[in-house]
Amino acid sequence: MFYSAAGYSLGILIGAHAWRPAVLWIGAGFAFLAAATYFLRRRAWIATLLATGTFFLAGALHIQLTGTAYPRDTSLFSFDGEAVEFTGHVIKEGRLRQDLHELRQSLDLETEKIAAVGAEQVSIHSGVRLSLYYDRSAQSVRIWHYGERVHVIARLKMPRNFRNPGAFDYQGYLAGHGIAALASARDGDVQPLPGFSGSAILSCRARIHSSIIAKVHQLWLPSDAALIDAMLVGDDAFIDRDTRADFQRSGAYHVLVVSGMNVTILAFVIFWTLRRLRMPEISATAITILSCVAYAFLTEVGAPVWRATLMCGIYLCTRLLYRGRAMVNALGAAALGLLIYDPRQLFAASFQMTFLCVLIVAAIAVPLAERTCQPYRRALHYWESSTYTALLPPRSAQFRLDLHLLAGRLARFLGNRWANRMVRAASLLTLGAFELLLVSSIMQMGLALPMACYFHRATTIGLPANMAVVPLMQLLMPSALAALLLSCLSLGLARIPALLAAAALHSVTGIVRGLGGLRLADLRVPDPSASLIAFALIALFLALLLARRRVILAAAGILVLFFAALALAFAPGRPGVRTAALEVTSIDVGQGDSILVISPQGKTLLVDAGGPIGPSSTQLDFGEDVVAPYLWSRGISRLDAVAISHAHSDHIGGMAAVLKDFRPKELWVGLVPPSRALERLMAQAHELGISVVQHWEGDHFDFGGAQVHVLFPPQNWPTASEPKNNDSMVLQLAYGQTSVLLEGDAEKAVERRVALLHHPHADLLKVGHHGSSTSTTPEILDSVKPQYALISVGWRNSFGLPKAEVLARLQNEAAHVFRTDVNGAVTFYLDGRSVTPYLPMLH
Repeated sequence: MFYSAAGYSLGILIGAHAWRPAVLWIGAGFAFLAAATYFLRRRAWIATLLATGTFFLAGALHIQLTGTAYPRDTSLFSFDGEAVEFTGHVIKEGRLRQDLHELRQSLDLETEKIAAVGAEQVSIHSGVRLSLYYDRSAQSVRIWHYGERVHVIARLKMPRNFRNPGAFDYQGYLAGHGIAALASARDGDVQPLPGFSGSAILSCRARIHSSIIAKVHQLWLPSDAALIDAMLVGDDAFIDRDTRADFQRSGAYHVLVVSGMNVTILAFVIFWTLRRLRMPEISATAITILSCVAYAFLTEVGAPVWRATLMCGIYLCTRLLYRGRAMVNALGAAALGLLIYDPRQLFAASFQMTFLCVLIVAAIAVPLAERTCQPYRRALHYWESSTYTALLPPRSAQFRLDLHLLAGRLARFLGNRWANRMVRAASLLTLGAFELLLVSSIMQMGLALPMACYFHRATTIGLPANMAVVPLMQLLMPSALAALLLSCLSLGLARIPALLAAAALHSVTGIVRGLGGLRLADLRVPDPSASLIAFALIALFLALLLARRRVILAAAGILVLFFAALALAFAPGRPGVRTAALEVTSIDVGQGDSILVISPQGKTLLVDAGGPIGPSSTQLDFGEDVVAPYLWSRGISRLDAVAISHAHSDHIGGMAAVLKDFRPKELWVGLVPPSRALERLMAQAHELGISVVQHWEGDHFDFGGAQVHVLFPPQNWPTASEPKNNDSMVLQLAYGQTSVLLEGDAEKAVERRVALLHHPHADLLKVGHHGSSTSTTPEILDSVKPQYALISVGWRNSFGLPKAEVLARLQNEAAHVFRTDVNGAVTFYLDGRSVTPYLPMLH
């Protein structure tokens, strides 16, 4: 089954990139199947190879019929950016989110009828994710429940990806969840309608899910309840970003989300308990599987927990057929079934990591454990039996006899009963710790590649973290479940296991925060090169292939896997740069600024890092979620310098994450007006050992072969009581006869001063203040005379930028205009003689 699943997966990968007519795949499939049948009794290995090839062809055909991406619902496209009113019903329960600035409820709806405000409604059934905003003074908030019908007046917006290489596919993510559009409204703009629409079964699940969350918040303190919600039922609405980051840095993020580990612990506890109660194995298996299915149904997590449940069910069923050790076979059957149902799952990171985790355990860790600690564990069975020793292999029998001799010596002081118990318990504990160490080590090495590719992290402390956290989770999960079950009878009785679960939880969070706070834990890595990916895959394949071979070969396989993990963590990235040219790239950060400059000698400078507009709250960290993925996609792991043009949030909001992830040598600033955000950044820079350099008008220096001229601000320029656009540091960077002018959000007064005093000429102008009419004055254009103009601006932004008069001025100057809202990330290469534009998303 594993070979079949591997063949089917490889076919999906090839079929996604090498289109062929369907008749070709079908004809080849029948030919392979016929040949496999012919060789079945003649050459079994040839028949196996041909059968695997048949699955390969089937996978290629399947992905070409379905496509690699989930289809986007375009029914609502005509309403993009408009205020609409629609009727619909709730398809996913509302979840409250609260922070310093606002209170909002997020819920998913399915529209029934929709129209622009005041127009005639039309019937459209599409998924909408609605954000409802409330006044912080609101006394009560209504939580909307599954199936309730509503009338909504809201502004509709189509989801849009940041158009940078390496950017997260937000559109595809929402499409996979059936969401076609986003909407925002105030609480008073949503009114209930009579009636119910939806499934009675799903409505029952939603009510049970909500009641479980309510019980959780009754039994535990708010801070503990937020973590229990996430770990137990998959509701992470109350988990803040810092907590997530701690778990990610420590390599223990898998315990924060409902995953295969939760299902495994649940299945083990239920099955073990039922068997200790002497329930027949078939009945115990059936009840365990049904319990896991019920748990997966109630969590609302979706595919990851269902995948784990399917694998657990297959494995338990194979035990009844005396196939208890065929974990790889069970894994292959589960993977094949899921891929036949939906081949697009193969491209999801969660699918790949789920099956890779199980594969590493089943095909590498288990065989190694069977050779190392398992023979000794078997020696501890039937401890009181005097005849069992004769049935053991020599090594295990000798170990058992040695322990009995040791117990006999201790019996002189402790008595026979306690001596035997102590020796056996100590041996089990030591062997259990060794087995956990072995499995955790193999897991960390095997998962190094997907962690680097998808999360750009090297979990350097994942081994000690998991060694401590995983045993605690085996206590936390059963205790929390027992507390929830007992709470249905008596809250008083439920307090006892709840206290036990809380103690385990505090230990987990203490370990995670302690280890996650270490500087070594925050090791970020760029996208691995193709050669490094190939090396890691070959290392993993060798470890899988050699795990059951001779000891020396198995050790060699593990050693190669270890070196591959080290290379992924510590091998320096190789930035993709063009030599002998000054590169200027405007990263798409929406309504904000972030510009990457790479000098002719390869030195890197990031000017600004995007951010939200004003004090509005967002779960998006522009530095971590937008700027950093682009830099990592370029193979950049360190920056030589970063610069802050001025202290507005849409320029510095993402800089904290950039400082932490890329550890630049210098932070350049100009004016420093009163600003908490800027003060925090400068303090963070000092903590990280980053030199803060204040640049003033007239500074001129070399930066990796490029000449940097600071044109503003002068040292005597006054600052206001808060950051202003005219605080912007204006830089001119030149290479040979070509140059670029970066002016941040500088407005008329600054532009006129720069034009009057410095008379800058530049081939490329980064247009000031996102194309606002407050900038791009005739004076600066007459001086600069740009061949190209670059505007960093958000798609359909609420400010109406860039302004038509600014575009007209640029057109009059015959400047070719590029915009991040239209073109995505835009790159310019200045080779000393000419400027060449390049659009990464088109290549």
